[in-house]
Amino acid sequence: MAEELILLDEWLSMYGMRARIALAEKEIKYEYREEDLTNKSQLLLQMNPIHKKIPVLIHNGKPICESAIIVEYIDELWNHKAPLLPSHPYHIAQARFWADFVNKKVGDASGRIWAGKRDGFEAAKSELVESLKELEKVLGDKPYFGGDTFGYVDIALIPFYTWFYTFEVLGNFKVEAECPKLIEWVKRCKQRESVSKSLAGEKEVYEFVVHYRNTHHLD
Repeated sequence: MAEELILLDEWLSMYGMRARIALAEKEIKYEYREEDLTNKSQLLLQMNPIHKKIPVLIHNGKPICESAIIVEYIDELWNHKAPLLPSHPYHIAQARFWADFVNKKVGDASGRIWAGKRDGFEAAKSELVESLKELEKVLGDKPYFGGDTFGYVDIALIPFYTWFYTFEVLGNFKVEAECPKLIEWVKRCKQRESVSKSLAGEKEVYEFVVHYRNTHHLD
């Protein structure tokens, strides 16, 4: 019997993009289902009753939730392709640490920029820039975070790039001016088909955020 693989997602979600990139890297076929997060489907609520969030990967009727966990699941199960996580336990631990840093530092500051009050902008912007600078140090002169191969930390961070334009417009700054090596890394990542086809458009994100902020009277 053929395997059933469904991804419950929302196209602009940086977390959903992670799952899409990982599946594309492994060349796995799946059914994509776009969720309306203002009117969540019964399937989403059933498959992720704890957090009620996307992405959710449903494999033969069983849900896998949380983007980092989904990426690891994909990597471990479909191991016929190049691994996304390194092989040595220490390097695995480091990759998980920096992916968690992206979630907690970059993710938190990002949310406060696009969905927060204006009076919190400067603090959130400063935190975002400092976090990106830390990641730039970790990247160093390597092509990718794991070295010569695209992998787990790259997948954790690259979706946030699609939101940089929005952050720059809202916060009146340029990521490239602060973190030039990181933008060079972005350009390398975008040359990969798995990335270019999985990322949302920067202008799509911006239009969504403007609409969100207007309807929530945040400006």
